[in-house]
Amino acid sequence: MSSLETRPDTTPSAQWRWPSVHPEGRKFALISAGITALMFLVVSHVLGWLMIGVTIWVAAFFRDPVRAVPQGKGLIVAPADGLITMIQQVAPPRELVGEDALGTEPLIRVSIFMSVFDVHINRAPIAGTISRVVYISGKFVNASLDKASEENERQHLLVEGTDGTRVGFTQIAGLVARRILPFVKPGDIVAAGQRIGLIRFGSRVDVYLPAGAAPRVALGQRSIAGETILARLGDGEAARGLPL
Repeated sequence: MSSLETRPDTTPSAQWRWPSVHPEGRKFALISAGITALMFLVVSHVLGWLMIGVTIWVAAFFRDPVRAVPQGKGLIVAPADGLITMIQQVAPPRELVGEDALGTEPLIRVSIFMSVFDVHINRAPIAGTISRVVYISGKFVNASLDKASEENERQHLLVEGTDGTRVGFTQIAGLVARRILPFVKPGDIVAAGQRIGLIRFGSRVDVYLPAGAAPRVALGQRSIAGETILARLGDGEAARGLPL
């Protein structure tokens, strides 16, 4: 037998695995499973089967998949899964304005809308220190509307890289969302793509790109949190066909 036939296979490989359920969602899945059991035992098997579907959806909503964060200098990755619904040049929110924040000049804002079927765990767009976390209570209008950034319940975050780059982003509650849950606080050091919070049941995340960073995504594109490259610092050319 040749040495090639006896040598162990060292070819790297990867296998798909079912995403785990985030601890925040496990209690909801257990509650739904309990109601399902009650339906089967007391009410109706038809409703019980319907509740099985609901339980599966609840567990899927809080799924927490592993992400492969791209490596490279100056990369800004998407903080949320969802649909790119707006790319606009706007003034940054007053909660993120200041000499030690985003300044006062208009910046490009990329809005990512998360439906109830998307992963709702949000991630840091760059590595650095969380310098601001500002929560604001508000309404729960459709998160896909532009006015949601000013009227809805929201949480502004600012992360500052070691090179001084600052990226602001805002978690916005939606029509069905009723709570924004932070995993970080001011002073925390995060890696690019690290989990920083979640929003329950349909919502939106706005990202304010630093000056000189043009978006590398287009309207209608779907983003994957921690994997999709939104922009690269110093890249002055926008993605082809981008309406800026």
